[in-house]
Amino acid sequence: MGEKVAAEGFGPADPQHHRDKLRQCLEALARLLEEKRFDRPRNLMGLELELNLAGPDGMPSMMNAEVLERIASRDFQTELGQFNLEVNIVPHRLSGRVLDQLAEELRTGLAYADRRAMELDSGIVMIGILPTLTRRHAITANLSAADRYALLNEQILAARGEHFTIDIDGIERLTCTAGSIVTEAACTSVQLHLQVTPGRFAAVWNAAQAIAAAQIAVGANSPFLFGRELWRESRPPLFVQSTDTRPPELQAQGVRPRTWFGERWIADAFELFEENLRFFPPLLPISDDEEPLRVLDEGGVPRLSELSLHNGTVYRWNRPVYGVADGVPHLRVENRVLPAGPTVTDVIANAAFYYGVVRGLAEEPRPVWSRLPFAVAADNFDVACRHGIDAVLRWPRAGRTGTLARVPAVRLVLDELLPLAAAGLDAWGVEPADRDRYLGVVEERCRRRVNGASWQAAAYHRARDRGLDREQALAATTRRYCELMRTGEPVHTWPPGTGD
Repeated sequence: MGEKVAAEGFGPADPQHHRDKLRQCLEALARLLEEKRFDRPRNLMGLELELNLAGPDGMPSMMNAEVLERIASRDFQTELGQFNLEVNIVPHRLSGRVLDQLAEELRTGLAYADRRAMELDSGIVMIGILPTLTRRHAITANLSAADRYALLNEQILAARGEHFTIDIDGIERLTCTAGSIVTEAACTSVQLHLQVTPGRFAAVWNAAQAIAAAQIAVGANSPFLFGRELWRESRPPLFVQSTDTRPPELQAQGVRPRTWFGERWIADAFELFEENLRFFPPLLPISDDEEPLRVLDEGGVPRLSELSLHNGTVYRWNRPVYGVADGVPHLRVENRVLPAGPTVTDVIANAAFYYGVVRGLAEEPRPVWSRLPFAVAADNFDVACRHGIDAVLRWPRAGRTGTLARVPAVRLVLDELLPLAAAGLDAWGVEPADRDRYLGVVEERCRRRVNGASWQAAAYHRARDRGLDREQALAATTRRYCELMRTGEPVHTWPPGTGD
């Protein structure tokens, strides 16, 4: 949710001063790129995982402050809702046994956090959207008690000028209004970071955009929202609508939403930062004392705090990130496509697939984005969110220029993308045992046509068939999900039904 900021008012001159600072930051970024000041290739990746809290009954638990106090670790932080947490994994070099190392670190950290949460009759849940979350939970009072969330909520509401409308037409339809951004807290995701050099950035970002639909198809885990069965991955439409600063009139004029897939392939990283400034007004006009151009003139490296803060309030599914580590600037692609869960093994399998395919596609002599119209990639993403493992995507035909084929997502993954991912992980230097184990999880999901979303939906309908009402069935599904999640076995091996 951006930088930690103080909840303080803005004077009349602040927005204009902030825009001036943003333009200076953008000019400084251009100079840094021109002067080739960025970090050398280091093959570094990082992972952030957002989590839910639920009680033994499967209902949301509004206790993140108390749970964090028990956990007492800087690796765990608040997120937007009081029923959310976030855990951050330190950057790792993408080589060797990195996948198993990540899995072990996550298992250890989450097991510890879960034990501490259980002391408060709560528990950690890795899931895209908690099925038992209702509209009565999504109220302003349940925002986390941190200044930055209150301030962001205030600014987005002020920009919009009216309540948010949530209207998602899926298997069922949900229509409601929201008086704050807390509905966005329903969405919990995995963010995969990859540090790249400026010269490789465009290829990696374009590759990540091209495969976003495939990621969703195999990894969907959010079929329910506020008691309704919607899209197989309902986070994206909810995120778009719950952060939308545009009243209907601006939507009708074609003004871009702040949660955005994008509209074109890119040639360099600068284009994305420049677009963010050109299309999106600052929400948090907070400026520090740094003079970025003077810092550059004196041989230093500017933090570009205003640019980073603004960048954090534009919710691209693949976001460009500028950072400074040990006095050296670097660029990252932050992949924000995937939902959390269902298990640590599933999370690492999704990561292995992403890092492998991105490397493979980025190094192809005839890149897929030269053959796939961007509008088709965006439509594929929408289709995958709606249908998950059953999605049918459009993809370039091998060896046939300008021809797109309609192909089931599972066939695309099995026949083309998994071999590409394996080659990509080999190029990173990942151990074959790790490569085969985690890509094998994705392969089995495709062969069995099972992911988190399909398991949840099937369990829910079995519970309804047994005579449970809607709320009871969602609670039973959530309790069984949590039980199986704690076994650590990947979702494609889970037995069907709720077991209640």
